[in-house]
Parts: sequence; structure tokens; C-alpha cells
Amino acid sequence: ASSAASDVYKRQIMSSVNVIAFYLPQYYPISENDKYYGKGFTEWTNVGKSTPLYRGHYQPRIPADLGYYDLRIPEVMEQQVLLAKEANIAAFCYYHYWFGNGKVLLEKPLQLMLNNRNIDFPFCLAWANHTWYKKTWEADAGILKNELIVEQAYLGEDDIIKHFYYLLSSFKDPRYYRIHNKLVFVIYDCISFPYIDKFKNIWEELAAKEGLPGFYFVGCANDIGTLKNEIKYSEYDAVILSLLTHPIRGGIYNFWGRVKYKLLMKVSSILGRPLQVYQYSDAIKKFVDKLYSENNIYPVLIPNWDASPRRGKGAYILHGSTPELFKQHVKSIINIVRNKPSEDQIVFLKSWNEWGEGNYMEPDLKYGKGYINALREALEEIE
Repeated sequence: ASSAASDVYKRQIMSSVNVIAFYLPQYYPISENDKYYGKGFTEWTNVGKSTPLYRGHYQPRIPADLGYYDLRIPEVMEQQVLLAKEANIAAFCYYHYWFGNGKVLLEKPLQLMLNNRNIDFPFCLAWANHTWYKKTWEADAGILKNELIVEQAYLGEDDIIKHFYYLLSSFKDPRYYRIHNKLVFVIYDCISFPYIDKFKNIWEELAAKEGLPGFYFVGCANDIGTLKNEIKYSEYDAVILSLLTHPIRGGIYNFWGRVKYKLLMKVSSILGRPLQVYQYSDAIKKFVDKLYSENNIYPVLIPNWDASPRRGKGAYILHGSTPELFKQHVKSIINIVRNKPSEDQIVFLKSWNEWGEGNYMEPDLKYGKGYINALREALEEIE
């Protein structure tokens, strides 16, 4: 590894708990969104037109310090990094979209970051390997209509190689984040990915050829039952386990828990009022599990959740999140992971900037830098 890469790596392992924040790049227009959602569509389109669905519902959410930014502007990312450093976040994990045979979307923010050495901040990538649909609720028919936008394809060995070389400049960047001195690469949809062993073997061979240290492959799970029973998870070096929907499932980590979630979404849309509203103060108690004490199971911090800008009345909503409650949530997670080996004291944050799901750390008009301050304080108060 280069000297610069070693310096980044040393800075990482000096922190007792490293928080990696997922980062959404969908804040600039692309032709696919123009075609299916209207000219100039970005994540801000739904955020800006959101309205309250019940008394006390915190909508719309209006950004403060950074405004309704455009990620084609390099200075925006520089300001985001300054805020992330205030929060003591260790790295951004950019969502990466590779649909096969060189088809990529929302790639400009990563490219701008790679070309901008003023952004002195570690990063890694999460392959969001899922098909894009335009989802439209048709109330008269009582159905959620899915219109294909871009299909996720898995095209075999040649495509695996193309994918690697497309990202090679990222992997060679000294800012690329490592765990156990290996390059972190997150694969979002573990269950649908058909050939993780082949993928890993080819990428490891190519990494050796290119003088890279190899990869630390991380999968994603959102169901404890699936995590325990699905053998595919054992093929990853680690798993990010999100307990976001557990307040709905009531501790049911199986097929019926998922049915309940989807059924409530549909009934809410039919009745015209949200039925999946849960108190954040109660939800954070269910965002912790003993599995998080295992070295290769990484927790997920959830500052809030309100998908009503995207889902309307069928949304799952956490009500009453505040910076103070978020700080309690962070400290409860830290208390579990702090006993792990230093390199595995990793926590993922969902997320830095998913405003369409009310799931962000960036300043807004109501709380300002409240969530940024809460995360920093919780990390600084580790005994």
C-alpha cells in the first residue's frame, strides 16, 4: 500500500468506534429519472412536495446549511465532508449502481470526489445491486404498479472483470476505506446475487495483479431469521444487520413479519391514512440485538425514518425522533460493539442524506446540526 493509504488506515484504527455513513448520490438529474418521473427530477422533488399526514407529523423537511443542493457542484461535497468530520464519521459509503455490461447510473458524485483532492475523507462503495422500478400506487385497483426502468443483470465472468476495472481508480485511491487492511466492498442484495464465490475469486485475483491488498466483502441483512438461516451470508467476511423494520414485525423474524409489513402498507394506502406510525423512543429499544456483539456482525444506526415523501400514506414512519433520543440510540449500540477487537468496532449509519426517507444527518431547519452534534458527543463520551 502507498504511504498515503497507510496514513488513512492508521487514522481509522486509532478511533475506538468507526461510524461509516451510507451516502445517496441521487441529487442531480439523469435521463432515466427525467423520462419516468419528469424533467429535472431528483430526490429533492419528492422531499419538497411532501405534506403532513397526521397531526404533529414532521413534514416537509427542509435542508438548512446546504440547501437543496446539486451534487454536480464540487463545493457541495467539500461542505458535506466538513459536516461529517464534525460528527466524527469515519467514512462515507457511496451507493454504486452497476447494472451489467458497463451500465452505470448516478456515478458523477463518485467521479467528482475521486478528482477532487480537497475532499480529504475516507470512502468505500456499496453496490446497490437491484432492479430499478417506478412504483405507482393505483388506488382504484388497489395495487402497487411496478414499471421497469433499468434491470439488474448478472452476466458472468467477463462482466465481473469489467466491473472491477471500472472501479479500479476507486480501489487505488489512498482514501479508500479498509477493514483488516482490506478494501471494503458492500453488496446490498446478498440473496439475489447468484455467484458470490466466483465474484470474490475473480476480484481477489485481479486485486493481486493490480497490487491491491484484497477485499473485505460485506453483505447486508434486515432480518435476523434470514441471517441465521440463509447460507449465502456465510460467504461474506461480515454482514451489516439493520433492524429498521423490527418495530413493525414485533420481533417476528420470518415470513409472517414481512407479510405484516407489506399488508399494512397496502391497507394504509386504501384507507388513506398511515397505519405504520411508531414512536422513535420505542423503536430504538428494538434496534439493538445481542448478535451485534459478534465480531463480523455490524450494527446500523438509524437517526429517523419517514418514507412518506416516497410512499405517501402507505409509508412506514418513526415519529418523534430528536437528537437527544438519537444520542441514546448511538450509545446503546456503542456499549455493545466497544468490547469487540478494535478493527471490528464498526457501525454503519443509515444514512447521511436519504431525505426522501427522513433518514439523514445533514442540518435541517428544525434541528440544525442537532444530529451531527449528538453523534459526535456520543462517540466522545466513550469511556
